[in-house]
Amino acid sequence: MARPVLHPPKERLRVVGRPIARHDAWDKVQARTLYAADWQMPGMLHGAVLRSPYPSARIRRVDPAAALALPGVAAVILARDVPHNTLWTDVPGQTSAVGPLRARIQVLADGVVRYQGEAVALVAAETREIAQRAAESIAVEYEPLPGVFDPAGALEPGAPQVHDGGNLLASWRLGSGDAVSALREAEVVVEATYRCQFIDHAYLEPEAGVAWIESDGVLVIRVSTQVIEHFRGVAEVLGVPQNKVRVIGPYVGGGFGGKEDITVEAFLGLLAWKTRRPVRMVWSRQESLLARPKRHPFHMRYRTGASRDGRLVAQAVDLLADSGAYAYLSALVLMYAAVTAAGPYRVPHVSVDARVAFTNNPPTSAMRGFGAMQMVLGYESQMDQLARRLGIDPAELRARNALGKGDRLPVGQELDTHVAVAESARRVWQALGPRRPPSSPARRVGRGLACNIQPYGRIAWLHDWASAWVGFEMDGSLVVRTGTPDVGGGQASSLCQIAAEVLGLDPARVSIHIADSALTPLAGTTTATRQLYMSGNAVLQACTSLRQQMLAVAAQMLEAPASDLGMREEAVVARDGRRAALPAVMRECARLGVPRSTLSVYHAPAGDPIDLGRGGGRVFPDFTFGAHAVEVEVDTETGGVRVLRHVACHDVGQAINPQSVEGQIQGGAVMGVGYGLMEEVALDHGVNLSTLFASYLIPTSLDVPDVEPLIIESGEGKGPFGARGIGEPPIGPPAAAIANAIEDAVGVRITELPITPERVARALGVLGDL
Repeated sequence: MARPVLHPPKERLRVVGRPIARHDAWDKVQARTLYAADWQMPGMLHGAVLRSPYPSARIRRVDPAAALALPGVAAVILARDVPHNTLWTDVPGQTSAVGPLRARIQVLADGVVRYQGEAVALVAAETREIAQRAAESIAVEYEPLPGVFDPAGALEPGAPQVHDGGNLLASWRLGSGDAVSALREAEVVVEATYRCQFIDHAYLEPEAGVAWIESDGVLVIRVSTQVIEHFRGVAEVLGVPQNKVRVIGPYVGGGFGGKEDITVEAFLGLLAWKTRRPVRMVWSRQESLLARPKRHPFHMRYRTGASRDGRLVAQAVDLLADSGAYAYLSALVLMYAAVTAAGPYRVPHVSVDARVAFTNNPPTSAMRGFGAMQMVLGYESQMDQLARRLGIDPAELRARNALGKGDRLPVGQELDTHVAVAESARRVWQALGPRRPPSSPARRVGRGLACNIQPYGRIAWLHDWASAWVGFEMDGSLVVRTGTPDVGGGQASSLCQIAAEVLGLDPARVSIHIADSALTPLAGTTTATRQLYMSGNAVLQACTSLRQQMLAVAAQMLEAPASDLGMREEAVVARDGRRAALPAVMRECARLGVPRSTLSVYHAPAGDPIDLGRGGGRVFPDFTFGAHAVEVEVDTETGGVRVLRHVACHDVGQAINPQSVEGQIQGGAVMGVGYGLMEEVALDHGVNLSTLFASYLIPTSLDVPDVEPLIIESGEGKGPFGARGIGEPPIGPPAAAIANAIEDAVGVRITELPITPERVARALGVLGDL
């Protein structure tokens, strides 16, 4: 059972809630932070990967002779050389009730390639150039095979089989009431089909790492990752005990879910184990854009029914997602999509039918928002169309139907914390202010609103946990040790701020060591908006326990009850003003043999797996709610769309660091704008046409306005001090808000992302049928 979370009154907070600079800020702005690719070692080799040029083919023959003959080549590894060439992505605690959550991933292609860019061979050589030349020298004889590149086509009888057993990877069905009958009787019904695209994480730092073998035979991998627990997967591939693999996670130059799966870790481990020398591998931008799993495209059919006064009565949703060539986390992504598909609204009758299929497209896996964000385009476009049909203000319609505390989702989960949908919708809608006039006669200005529901923390029945060690040094400074990877969101700094708050320290007196599977207590993945919730509560528990130990010792020193003591300004302070400086307390602890440190494990509230079809239980720990409003200008001659104003509001429970919270909201909103207007991995029968930033477009500072963040602090989150997760929620609403604003401006509804000028111009009739 989880310990109670500390929720002191806000007026008592000294450090939490302050917009202080992150502890790593100066190193980053002065380019002193060492990322994974910055590590150099004597005698280091360089690794390269040979990848398939075909999306679907049989491998007839692989001959590495020419590569091995090149001077400077130390090793070539093929599938037959890998001790265990299959990795399994296991979800702890799974049962038959939660479906096919065990995913198979090939390390190297063995006999068949299933997508363009699949790894076929590895090379280690004295220089990166030699390694790349050697990889290109490996002779591979391919026999192209028929492929399938559309998930709907993949499920047709007779479609080429990506894997034995059929192309249907997973399906979820859930609902409440009788949606079919309710839709038939509804006074107003809105129906539409929406499509969203493959996109890439496009982080600044490509996949990179260095591996070496210590004198005690331990393989060490210093790698850009969101999951240091990948040491287990590497050990599985090599066939060695897990305690013989150590993963060190430096600060990460962007992840967004793209470094949740194993990337270079297994390749580095194989090459270092084979050569017994340090090996470095850094993917090029082209390789990263080609080979990494993408965000899932979805085909979403929505039918929404309401009464004349704007009350929702029914929602029927059919979802089809593209898994690409391997399962990765597709079954879980589909579950998140299904659970959130009806949006943050009270709907008596709901049915959701969700499927995900294998294709010969690039694999898809985790990306910021993890299935829940794609759904926002569907349910928020429906809400906007209802508002127009009924003549109701968009914010009012959402407020009229917004979920509240105590309501249940269609899956049966009761919401037991504050739901800020109505409040956030009204705030952003009002914050837009007066409508701007268009900049020319051919342009029109419109406004759009979108709300969302986004879970934070892992699924309840996975029995999630995180641990942290906290200890005082003799001079009263504090050390925090935790396996938390910091992916640029300020995860480590937030933990320092929590520790400083509880133990009465200046944050500058707190040092933190993160993400070393051998030397820091494991804290789980930096994914699912879970680290502040999980590791934050672990640090809070540890600091609360350590505080009690210190107060007990200081009570003897000050001859006062521990209940009359507090910690502030580097001292234990009594109500009457007497003080015991922390160094003196540490000395007394040493004399008495009282520990000056503690290890704490936070266990998230758990539950039993539920049958999604029947519902009736908790799926996620909690949710973050919010709304975005945008004002756009549409050029009716070219179809060009420019975002003029963007306001974003989310209930974060308690802002541990308002500066970091605002940064997450702004960064997520900009990423959402890119998703809505320009980003797309273009594929031609499985061949990736977007492997350079020249062809894969991401928003720049010229493409977006300053995003205005508005923060609600309800204090009802499940994290430390009542915080909620905010890493993923801001990416959901922007695309839907833009689509709604475009219809407001020019009267056309765009239902497919990205909303390019060509799509808008075609909808306006400017391009005709071209």
